[in-house]
Amino acid sequence: MMRRMFSALTELRRKEDGNVTVEFVIIFPAVFFLVLSGLELGLVTLKHAQLERAVDMTVRDIRLNTGINPQHDDIKAVICNRAGYISNCENSLRLEMIRQDPFASITVPTIPDCTDLSDEVRPVRTFQNGLENELMVLRACAKINPMFPTSAMGKAIVNEEGQYALTATTVFVQEPN
Repeated sequence: MMRRMFSALTELRRKEDGNVTVEFVIIFPAVFFLVLSGLELGLVTLKHAQLERAVDMTVRDIRLNTGINPQHDDIKAVICNRAGYISNCENSLRLEMIRQDPFASITVPTIPDCTDLSDEVRPVRTFQNGLENELMVLRACAKINPMFPTSAMGKAIVNEEGQYALTATTVFVQEPN
């Protein structure tokens, strides 16, 4: 009996049928996490590029359409219409427009004013329309839900709310009438 069990174990040790399965089980999770992280990074880059483009196009319209003073909600609606890949843009986008003295130091807060789902709705921090030849800073911050929150990239970039922030900042001079 002992001899049969010993010979069966020896024969099992010599077989190589499961080698590919063992390699697959070891390698697949790492490759899968890399693929999901790459997809998440691609989506983040796409959404950030769309936000930057939408802000730039909107600021171009503001600069060239002299004589009008677009308000916060109007600018936000235009940016959201142009930023196609940002879902729930109206609720997740927050804008700041700040007047700057071009001959003094920059006084824009370093931390952008983003939406916070855990807080009550806060009023806009700063939003001032500029006069002729004034230097203006427009900053947009959108909170985005990751597509793959359990991937390595998704876990690395989210905050305590489970979202990540995309910001786009641009500076322009209000053209004279």
